Amino acid sequence: MPKYKKIIILTAPSGSGKTSITRYLLEKIPELAFSISAATRKPRGQEKDGKDYYFITEDQFKDHIKNNEFIEWEMVYEGKYYGTLKSELERIWEEGRIPVLDIDVHGGIHVQQEYPINTLSVFIKPPSVEELRRRLQSRGTETPESIETRVNKAAYELSFADQFKHVVINDDLSKACEEAEKIVRDFLDMK
Repeated sequence: MPKYKKIIILTAPSGSGKTSITRYLLEKIPELAFSISAATRKPRGQEKDGKDYYFITEDQFKDHIKNNEFIEWEMVYEGKYYGTLKSELERIWEEGRIPVLDIDVHGGIHVQQEYPINTLSVFIKPPSVEELRRRLQSRGTETPESIETRVNKAAYELSFADQFKHVVINDDLSKACEEAEKIVRDFLDMK
């Protein structure tokens, strides 16, 4: 187990490239492990339960809340809950690895407050709100209404970028990945 239980938080508005950067970091840095979030939404595309998310019912999610089993949780969209289970962090630490939390902006702020020491937070910023809209449309998994909801939420979330230790602007994915990797490696080298 690591001497100090470190946590890496990657956060961003939906469509900013957070998941792509997270995958890159997990591939490049073997001591990292993906912290699987719980979610009440249905899987999208090729997502798998227990790999991408723990897909659970709203009632199950509320039971976890009642039992104080989350380090952070939020109703991100109406009826759509997401959260990080405490047991997930413990599982990763017991493996001797460092959890990477790919979570929403408010969740990232909350985790930093809960774990102010040994936590690295990185906010991934899109080059513009219009580019974000284009990326969400190109996914082909959203309705026009859900895209507008996400874009409006993203514009609001961008105002919280200064709450995080580092901001990476993703206008070129390979450069953003390299910048995030340097930030994470510097954090891991700290005692």
